[in-house]
Parts: sequence; C-alpha cells; structure tokens
Amino acid sequence: MDDKTATVETPEGEEGAKSKPREDAWYPPKQRDLAVIRQLVSKDFKLKYRRSALGVAWSVLNPLLMMIVMAAVFSSFMKFGSDSVVNFPLYLIIGNTTFTLLADSTNGGMGSILGAASLLKKVKINRWVFPVQKVLSALVNYAFSLIAVALVMLFFRIPLTPLALLLPVGLLLMTVFCIGLSFFLAAASVFFRDVMHLWGVILTAWTYATPIFYVIDILPGWMKTFENFNPLYLFITFFRDVLLFQRVPTLSLWIRLILFALVSLGIGYVVFHRHEHKFILFI
Repeated sequence: MDDKTATVETPEGEEGAKSKPREDAWYPPKQRDLAVIRQLVSKDFKLKYRRSALGVAWSVLNPLLMMIVMAAVFSSFMKFGSDSVVNFPLYLIIGNTTFTLLADSTNGGMGSILGAASLLKKVKINRWVFPVQKVLSALVNYAFSLIAVALVMLFFRIPLTPLALLLPVGLLLMTVFCIGLSFFLAAASVFFRDVMHLWGVILTAWTYATPIFYVIDILPGWMKTFENFNPLYLFITFFRDVLLFQRVPTLSLWIRLILFALVSLGIGYVVFHRHEHKFILFI
C-alpha cells in the first residue's frame, strides 16, 4: 500500500470515527524534530537517574562534594587561592560546573550519531537532532547543578544581584558553542573512532590549561595571553563576573563569546551537513 494512501483508524466506538491519511497523523517536520528532541532529552534524564536512591539529588550533591574536596586541597595545601578572589569555594564551583557542562555536552554529542545508529537505519529523521539533544540534556543537568551554586551563595551570604539575569544569555551562548563542537565531533567520530579517545585527552589538557581551580595570577605572561582566547575560560569568567564578582562583563568579553559561539556553530554545522549523507555507510 502506498504511504500517501495508508490510513490510521481512530478508536472503535468513537463518535464519527473516520480514517485519515497517515501523513496527517504526524507532526509537521519542524514540530516533529522538536518532539523527538523533547522525548530523547526526557529519556536521557530518566535513564541517568534510574535505580539511583538519591536520583536528581546527585546533580546537586556532586558539584558540592567536588567543591569541598577541591577547596580543601587547592586553598589549604596547594595555596592556589588569592586575595583577589572574594570567595574561593564559589569560585571553584562556578568553574567546575561550567567545565562539566562543556564536557558532558561534547562527550554526549560526539557519540550521538553512533549511539543512534539503529534508529537512523530504520527511520528517516534529521540527523542534527541527536547532537543537539545531547547538548540540551547536559544543559538540563547543569540547571540542577545551579541549585548547588545557589546553596553555596546562600551559605556564604553572597547576595544575588540583578546581574544574575545575564546568566541565561551566557548559557545561550555556551549552548550554541557546545552545539557547534558537538556537530564537528559527531561527524568526525563516525569516520574516525580514535576521535573519541583523543577528545578525552584534549578535555584533560583543557582542564589544566584553564583557571578552574587556580587563579590566573599565578600564570606566566604568555599563558595569560592564551587565556584571552580560551573559550572555556571566557565562559567561566562571564559566569564568575555575574555571580561572584557581581560586575558587568566587559564589552571585549561579550564580543569574544559571541564570536566563539557563532564560529563554532558555523564550522560545526558545515562539517556535519557536508558529510551527514555518508553516515549511514559507516555506522
């Protein structure tokens, strides 16, 4: 039977039950993509905390516990704190949660096409949905980690100022940046599986090269120059500015964040779109 003439029967006994074209039973293309993304994000969220006694609480406890350990080690033993930092625990948790968002987004996005291989072989669906969905799933988990940030601010009596309203704007830019990276990594990992191992090494190096658990003051001059073009540090700086230092991010910072977000999305999408028709041959 031709798909266009195939019908879907309404439940028996329903008043005025009639058959209607199968194509009318589906969402329009754009709405269908959004519906798939919502379902996949919900599925990832449920799977992440399935059979966990504390469930979603781990998204709050994990950054808090990491902050406590790192604050004890780096401020007390290694003296990585500084008088320029108003509150070192808050400094740490903002940096750590931002890095976690980047790592979770890109790791998930990188394996999204390979992970959806069985579905892509059976159903015709826009492939860009899968990297985007993984980034949004990481963003949902990050939203819960913000509760931990709020608890630290409350504990140390650091007020929440109107500047916090800029936080969603920074998150939007970082989401765009992560989607771009995920597009690129998802495409690369389909053809070269080694990318998945290499990216773990890059993330580790990126962690230590970014002032997450130490202050930028201890770096030599050439490293400070490097940090001006380190997108991870720039996003962390933005979030620290609005939550910790309670100052308006500089115009230079805004420009660099926007450029990094747009360039990442542009390059990532072009690479992904150019090669996506070959994915089915390699997955």
